[in-house]
Amino acid sequence: MKFFNPEKSDVILSEEDFQDFEQAIPLLSEEEERRMSESEIPEHLPILPLKNTVLFPGVVIPITVGRDRSLALVKQAYETHRTIGIITQKKKDQEDPEPQDLYEIGTVAQIIKLIKMPDGSKSIVIQGKSVFKIKQYVQKDPYFLAEVDPHRNIQDKKGLALDAAMHSLRETATQIINLSPQLPSEAAIALNNINSPTFLLNFISSNLNISIEDKQLILETQIFSERLERVIAHLNKELQVLNLSQEIRSKVKTDIDQQQRDYYLRHQLKAIQEALGEDSEQEDVKKLRQRAKGRDFPEAVNKVLDKEFQRLERTPASAPNYGVIYNYVEWLLDLPWNTYTTDKIDLKKARKVLDEDHYGLEKVKKRIIEYLSVLKLKNDMKAPILCFYGPPGVGKTSLGKSIARSLGREFARLSLGGLQDEAEIRGHRRTYIGALPGRIMQNLKKAGTSNPVMMLDEIDKVGMSYRGDPTSALLEVLDPEQNNAFYDNYLELEYDLSKVLFIATANSLDTIPAPLRDRMEIIHISGYTLEEKLQIAKKYLVPEQLSENGLTKKQFKISDPAIETVIDQYTRESGVRNLNRELGSVVRGVASRIASEEIERDSVGVKDVAGYLGQQKFFSDVAERTTVPGVATGLAWTPYGGDILFIEASVSQGTGKMTITGQLGDVMKESAVLALSYLRSHAGELNIPQSAFTEWDIHLHVPAGSVPKDGPSAGVSILSAMTSIFTQRNVKSSVALTGEITLRGLVLPVGGIKEKVLAARRAGIKHVLLPTRNKKDVAEIEAEVIDGIEISYLDRMDQVFSLMLEKDQLEDPNEKFKSRKNEISREENEVITVN
Repeated sequence: MKFFNPEKSDVILSEEDFQDFEQAIPLLSEEEERRMSESEIPEHLPILPLKNTVLFPGVVIPITVGRDRSLALVKQAYETHRTIGIITQKKKDQEDPEPQDLYEIGTVAQIIKLIKMPDGSKSIVIQGKSVFKIKQYVQKDPYFLAEVDPHRNIQDKKGLALDAAMHSLRETATQIINLSPQLPSEAAIALNNINSPTFLLNFISSNLNISIEDKQLILETQIFSERLERVIAHLNKELQVLNLSQEIRSKVKTDIDQQQRDYYLRHQLKAIQEALGEDSEQEDVKKLRQRAKGRDFPEAVNKVLDKEFQRLERTPASAPNYGVIYNYVEWLLDLPWNTYTTDKIDLKKARKVLDEDHYGLEKVKKRIIEYLSVLKLKNDMKAPILCFYGPPGVGKTSLGKSIARSLGREFARLSLGGLQDEAEIRGHRRTYIGALPGRIMQNLKKAGTSNPVMMLDEIDKVGMSYRGDPTSALLEVLDPEQNNAFYDNYLELEYDLSKVLFIATANSLDTIPAPLRDRMEIIHISGYTLEEKLQIAKKYLVPEQLSENGLTKKQFKISDPAIETVIDQYTRESGVRNLNRELGSVVRGVASRIASEEIERDSVGVKDVAGYLGQQKFFSDVAERTTVPGVATGLAWTPYGGDILFIEASVSQGTGKMTITGQLGDVMKESAVLALSYLRSHAGELNIPQSAFTEWDIHLHVPAGSVPKDGPSAGVSILSAMTSIFTQRNVKSSVALTGEITLRGLVLPVGGIKEKVLAARRAGIKHVLLPTRNKKDVAEIEAEVIDGIEISYLDRMDQVFSLMLEKDQLEDPNEKFKSRKNEISREENEVITVN
């Protein structure tokens, strides 16, 4: 119980008014109480909302009024009849309540006293009279006015039964007052002096330490015996809590340190909960058992759960390992053991979903349809382990989401980039503080099923440190013969991952260990052609940018040639990420003009692109760079797609040594040595004087010197550049080539053919020279990719000269080297003469 504990409402209970407790409690006789409760209620009452208190009939409380509506109401009522209706708000933090925010039943009150405060607010002392119920509100301003009906209480107890009930009520309340040091002893005297049963019940109800909702429920209860039962129940509960607190306080020292204090409070809480039938430890275990009931766990999991439940019941909540056991059991219950989603095996619909989300990528779509077809015929088929390998921005990650959607499965993504701790895969042992299962198990918990599509993103960027090698842990995860019994260190149980469809993504296969690479089915996703990028932009990127930037199709249009201009002149990539950014810049530019009311709509053409994106960023400078001897155009593969590179060669008088620059790797340096050796042995056929190799130094350079370069595929390009400088024949500007060379004069096959052909197409190359044994790779390239490009094949190195070099010599090599040598001799003689 609490006697006049000041609380805020609109209505702020004034602490100063509680100093004289006896003056605040009117002692009503039964007759006075009966006349008050049966007094006539006006048909219309001004309504004063209270925030966090309920007024009962006969009870006197002081309140401070501050809201404008309330001030207007109090002023008007005090000058007239002084009768108002008190209604409690449903939400105490609402500053300006509406009728629907108030309870329907309240108390008629008489304003006894009005005091004006210095801050402009007013304090009033009011006394409850009788209970009413609101029929309807007839006025909201300047204050609430409502039409009301009486809500009479029904007295169903009389004689000895009533006397016994009142005695029990008064005695319980007196015990609470005696046990509560914060309550004044005068309160017990006041209770004994109250003769009216109804007022005694109202007085105690008003001072109960319960919620506003419970007090309102007591006020609304009309039958006396039911109200009495509710009040006694609350009193008994509070009395038990106080008795236990007193008992615990007597057993514990008053002067205790922080650790002893925490221990005391835990036991105090436990004692209170046990007395109220709310033993939290047992309740927690009961709830966990309830969650486990009816679940289809494997037999090994059921045994572990039974054992852990028993340990939890024996372990006190204050024990250090209680939380460890509890978390472990929760993880066992949260994992989707033997829970699977049903695959939606509709081949036509699956194909439609894949086509809706991605343009092209026929290899991947074909493989997924094959998997679904076999799954339709053989339900217990093990899921394949796929690895999408290709440059960034071609849709590898988003393809995983589409596959999950086409199968009707949940999708979980696990980013492996920069992962260096094996425990991130296998989980931490429970002996460590903060131990958790591995990220495989965590993603299964999020998915809520044991057969999701799980994307292992950036598997080629997994690291290794003193904490272990995560790729070794992935060997078990990605092996269909082993992952049906995957062992997590935290769970210490086997989990079946064989139904999970694992899809890994990588930009490069070189950094993936061979055993791990061998466990995956590699599906190569190459870069997009200009035509594919155009279709992707029209079908996916432009609509996405319109949605993100708040434009409609009527407000923004862009022509196909304009999109091609953005692709060709503002991006150089295998994927479409930068294309999406550039298109976003165009759309935002149009959105800005529409928002500033310059235009209502715009149709972007080729001439408008520069206005939104600035000057052209990329140029095709192949023709300009190959106008002099000694420059050849090669084709290279990178993890980010194909690219072209220029091999530059120059000669200067010296002793026949070779200088190589451009941050080339050992393999490229060896290719340069091979090319030079081949030219020396075939100098006569190419009309190159032997003095060129003994009296002239050659310098080989590959631009973009800050970028490391290596690989055997630049061999024929290096040979072309050296031959060009020694024979003084220009390399054809429209030709690019790739291939490995040998000392015997053979041209060997290389990889990344589609990426290289795409790079040549982007750079405007019309003729590509490839090794003959790469014909099989060309056959797999879509016809539109190689449309307009002439492809020639090389078996031997001597074929390069007729296909790569211009027929006309700018200058006879013998005369070139001879005249240049004479010029240098004359310059040296002139220097000697001057000296």
